[in-house]
Amino acid sequence: MTQTIETQHLMDQINTAILSFDDQLCLRYINSAGEMLLASSMRSILGQKTEQLFPLSPEFTQSLHSALDSGRPYTEGELHLNLPNMRSITVNCTVTPLDNNSHQGSGLILEMIRVDRQLRIAREESLLAQNHTTKTLIRGMAHEIKNPLGGIRGAAQLLERELPNESLKEYTQVIIDEADRLRNLLNRMLGSNTPPQKCMSNIHAVLERVRTLVKAEAPDNITFTRDYDPSIPEIYADPEQLIQALLNIVRNAVQAIGTNSERGTVTLRSRSESQVTLGHQHHRLVIRLDIIDNGPGIPEDIRETIFYPMVTGRNEGTGLGLPIAQTLINQHGGLIECNRQDGNTVFTLFLPLESNNEQ
Repeated sequence: MTQTIETQHLMDQINTAILSFDDQLCLRYINSAGEMLLASSMRSILGQKTEQLFPLSPEFTQSLHSALDSGRPYTEGELHLNLPNMRSITVNCTVTPLDNNSHQGSGLILEMIRVDRQLRIAREESLLAQNHTTKTLIRGMAHEIKNPLGGIRGAAQLLERELPNESLKEYTQVIIDEADRLRNLLNRMLGSNTPPQKCMSNIHAVLERVRTLVKAEAPDNITFTRDYDPSIPEIYADPEQLIQALLNIVRNAVQAIGTNSERGTVTLRSRSESQVTLGHQHHRLVIRLDIIDNGPGIPEDIRETIFYPMVTGRNEGTGLGLPIAQTLINQHGGLIECNRQDGNTVFTLFLPLESNNEQ
């Protein structure tokens, strides 16, 4: 008895979640790390079957049954699990079936290590590095293009003055107009060089402004829903830059849904989150804004590069909206991520609240 108590105490000291199941796959033990992972106490879930513990992950429970029947252990990395309390976790998982000779009897042992934080930090660092590389590349390219472009435009203007026939000026005007178009395109790719003009701002007023603007131009088959957390405090930010960033994302959502006969939905959601790391910077509290649409989603072949300029899934798109939005949010110490959840495309904006102290 003393040895069992000591073993359980030892299990409660480790960070790996340990779950022990009997030969009917009913839970007979879970350590403290497992309770934290599932957000449930051992007393409340003891005796539950895997189908009850993981009802939203049927493929995982089927894999556990197969491992028990075959007696073969297996390991799976970055396993995504949906829990009953509307939480999603990503874990590295090891499943070890037990034979009848085990002191615990037949069944299996489940070891899980949560990797959401590591994966998220790596993804955010990649996004920040991607944005930095993009800006450096574009600034160099813009410098190399703008100089000869200005020369071409100036030469066309001089030529226009010397032309004897007025009708020939139509051709020089084409050169001037196209030079201006390319210059404007480069300026849009570079984004704004104006530092944020920060003031205390209501994030829901920003969201409402964006919703009103996009709703006025959206087709009738699209419905806008709001899911706001009224307890979120004001943020020290540039409201115009936030509006521009959100406009780019919400307009993309509307364009992704299109004008087909099916009804589309765009949801604007606000939440606060504590203890969030964005890149290398840890924040005590952040605002999380989710832009959710039920459109067809982002094509798989461009999903990892959508924040690069000129990358777009639409024939008529410029591929500049998302890079510009990412730059504007980066200027506020934040970050934009994109995921596919439950058949919906979700763009998530994180904005630190600690910047309120910078007034």
